[in-house]
Amino acid sequence: MSDRVDRIQAEWARERPDLDVSPQGTIGRLHRVAGHLTDELTAVYEAHGLGEGEFDVLAALRRAGAPYERAPGELARSTMVTTGAMSKRVDRLERAGLVSRRVSDGDARARVVGLTPAGLETIDAAFTAHMANEHRLLEGFDDDERATLTRLLTRWLGQFEDEPEGAPAPGRRRGEPQTS
Repeated sequence: MSDRVDRIQAEWARERPDLDVSPQGTIGRLHRVAGHLTDELTAVYEAHGLGEGEFDVLAALRRAGAPYERAPGELARSTMVTTGAMSKRVDRLERAGLVSRRVSDGDARARVVGLTPAGLETIDAAFTAHMANEHRLLEGFDDDERATLTRLLTRWLGQFEDEPEGAPAPGRRRGEPQTS
């Protein structure tokens, strides 16, 4: 079976026989798969009226457990975006009635962002659909293949993100989504 990456590699091998282009087979396919996965994942978010960033914020709040609140800085760290980007996301979600802001019980200068009942309903429905979608996307692999793929990707990702809990990953671009 031949694909677009094979054709690209063959062209480079012809034009630059002095270079080993074999990594391009793995990296090129992974890059293309990532693009397709992004399209498949964001379609589910959009079906629930959310963008990827809004989904991330709602998911971070939902993962916090009842009462589904986090300080804005904690939200920014848990979604790995700047506080400015987080503020814009929270503004949009607040306008949509999915989150609210309130003064912190412990510090009158601090604010807390929390899910509204509509926000909780939205993220629960969106996350249920998201998980069904992820299962669908992996259904071509058996359990052993999934475990192997997870183990290999975890090891590889550790080369980029091997950091203490809560620390920003070196080389990670600001605003890049995390796995929700």
